[in-house]
Amino acid sequence: MALVKLFSGTESIALAEKISDFYGQKLGDLTINKFKDGEMQTVINESVRGAHVFFIQSTFAPADNLLELLLLIDSAKRASAGYITAVIPYYGYARQDRKDKPRVPISAKLVAGLLESAGANRIMTMDFHADQIQGFFDIPVDHLKSEAIYVPYLKKQDLSNTIFASPDVGGVKRARTYAKYFEKDLVICDKERRKANEVKKITVIGEVEGRDVILIDDIVDTAGTLCAAANALIEKGAKSVKALCTHPVLSGNAYENIKNSKLTELIVTDTIPLANKSPKITVLSCDRLFAKAIRNTHEYRSIAALFVD
Repeated sequence: MALVKLFSGTESIALAEKISDFYGQKLGDLTINKFKDGEMQTVINESVRGAHVFFIQSTFAPADNLLELLLLIDSAKRASAGYITAVIPYYGYARQDRKDKPRVPISAKLVAGLLESAGANRIMTMDFHADQIQGFFDIPVDHLKSEAIYVPYLKKQDLSNTIFASPDVGGVKRARTYAKYFEKDLVICDKERRKANEVKKITVIGEVEGRDVILIDDIVDTAGTLCAAANALIEKGAKSVKALCTHPVLSGNAYENIKNSKLTELIVTDTIPLANKSPKITVLSCDRLFAKAIRNTHEYRSIAALFVD
């Protein structure tokens, strides 16, 4: 069996170190050189010939994170790595997965093509914005589910008065997974947008009077939709509102929006490092899930076995 080599990109080093600790192997040695104009050069400082190489890097903004990952993959390919897996906890550009208006790119597909062209043999990620993004790849994709992290966490909570909710129609499937597992009711927040990142109106579909509501979503960006949904739920009589969101993009006025909202708690994972701390934000690490998935991939064992049935 080929030797395993774990490496981290610049912006995912904190998560990569935790993954490597749980896996039981130190991160490999590499250097990212930058010219004065910002041009990057990746240097792997140890042999990867014939090895199964895992590069851990989320591709959130800026685009340098994606470019760095592509350069690392190319470096390993040209150094005769036996097999290359791109471990991308947060897959950037996933929200652009279709043509929803004329003359726009399908950016999620373009990024998939770039990763394959660079030399990746396999992709490992968590909670694509849309499951069908897996079909953009012609190489294997290990699509991990955050339920493997959140369900054990929720089992330790008092859910006797809880119902689950989706902050928009597009997220109903995600929220229904939790409602079905815990045998709870589901409500939907139907949003009307003025434009991207700006919500005009939220309509709550379902009964929330006196209930503790948990909103389920994959990405929290400016938190506009999430906070508007939480406020609408409280106005409809909800006792409290929490939220589970896998990827804490948290751009713009997100932290201020969360602080001033009716949300009592926002629970996220560490696929993206937080820029600021907030008493309302709780972070659960995905280190063990990725470490187990990496081991199962290398040992040709089931990935599905890591998920909640």
